[in-house]
Amino acid sequence: MVTENGLAKDPELAQKIDKAVFPGVQGGPHMENVAALAVALAEAEKPEFKSYAAQVVKNAVVLADELKKLGFKLMSGGTWNHMVWIDLSDEIIDGWTLAWGLEYAGIIANRQTVPTEKRSAYYPSGLRIGTPAVTTRGMKEAEMKQIAVWISLAKDIIEKSVKNKYQNIGSKNKEEDQMARKAFKLEMKNNKELLKIGLEVKELCRKFPIPV
Repeated sequence: MVTENGLAKDPELAQKIDKAVFPGVQGGPHMENVAALAVALAEAEKPEFKSYAAQVVKNAVVLADELKKLGFKLMSGGTWNHMVWIDLSDEIIDGWTLAWGLEYAGIIANRQTVPTEKRSAYYPSGLRIGTPAVTTRGMKEAEMKQIAVWISLAKDIIEKSVKNKYQNIGSKNKEEDQMARKAFKLEMKNNKELLKIGLEVKELCRKFPIPV
């Protein structure tokens, strides 16, 4: 990896590469990682894990299908794994606003860039939703349909708020953008409609406690 041309530009190149590998990358062993990997592999060998993994995918497919029926645009048109990837490229809201609004409604999702992203990595055009956590709690297809409805209701509330009050979100003027986002978060945190959805989400979660 270290050539004469490279050394001519930087005589310490070899030492820098060595330090990047160790202790930079291989500064272990980290026994907590070894233990975690051993536990994960032991779990993956069990027949129950195969059933669980299959249910994770079933839940994701149902969630994706329901979101499409409710008017959401999805990357790749759906899903074949644990993840549902919403594309908001043509929407007035971005992944940041939808993620925060959903959080105040009791639903956790992650903002996510999309191919040919026109916004930014921090305020992207996508939203990523996964089904492993709810599947671990024992939720199945019926619950995914209800979750899709909640996501759609929350999105409508968020869109209405952005359209009517916070048009400066996404503004090229950074100060205007940040002021609008700050005010938006404060309003969403206290939005009665989102809080109502949050109470319904909590009620559902009580029926499916986290396994211990």
